[in-house]
Amino acid sequence: MKTEIEIPFTPARQNSSAVDLLSELSGLSRSKVKNAMTKGAVWLEQNGSQKRLRRAKRKLEASDKVALFYSEKILDVEPAQPVMVADQSDFSIWHKPSGLMSSGSRFGDHCAIDRVIERQLDRPTFLVHRLDRYARGLMVLAHNRRTAAALARQFEHRSVEKVYQAIVNGILDSALDLESPVDGKPAISHVSPLKSSYDKTLVEVRIETGRKHQIRVHLSNAGYAIVGDRQYAVDQSGDMQLAAVRLAFEHPGTRERVSYELPVEDRPSL
Repeated sequence: MKTEIEIPFTPARQNSSAVDLLSELSGLSRSKVKNAMTKGAVWLEQNGSQKRLRRAKRKLEASDKVALFYSEKILDVEPAQPVMVADQSDFSIWHKPSGLMSSGSRFGDHCAIDRVIERQLDRPTFLVHRLDRYARGLMVLAHNRRTAAALARQFEHRSVEKVYQAIVNGILDSALDLESPVDGKPAISHVSPLKSSYDKTLVEVRIETGRKHQIRVHLSNAGYAIVGDRQYAVDQSGDMQLAAVRLAFEHPGTRERVSYELPVEDRPSL
């Protein structure tokens, strides 16, 4: 049985080691605490602000607090590796594989794309948008705060072109404009059929908003659940057939419109 231990924020001792303190409180070995620390499961609270603590040798102040959220099940997971599509120094474009998360949790961030890329490139990496864990396809990551803010504004102002392809259950023979709210918030998806085969259809989806699970919810509610969708489809076998195939936005440095395409061979196909 996998071990799961939660040590809430606990006052540190002056010049103490977080590894020693958390090992003592949890009963875990120092090496296991260090591994959890490297993978983002140890937290430091200073002056009311909380952040991940990764440096095992960092000495703590008496006013500091530390916490551990330890799950062997999570820590044992090996992250799927993204593939670089383009490197523009201030930002980069990646093909995120299915299974890789967009962000971490309090139990760790070693399976989050920003952390994986940060370690791979040895460069600060900032998340500016998200893609469902079980979806695959294009994501843009920033490598400094100024670029991150500029890209985030474009997503917020809906000036980023986001195009997806999916294989859905059922035969769709005409375009759909889906505008039902998702989680009580406005959501707009435009769906066009590309190809049908037997009882399935390859569709293109363009979204104007970016609500959580928006495409999955809209298609499921319309009667065309995505093949392999473990939450909204009846047929849950295999990988979820949803991919982000195109991203277009204004280059934060040159102000020129740039676009990136997922290779045809990496897209869903019937």
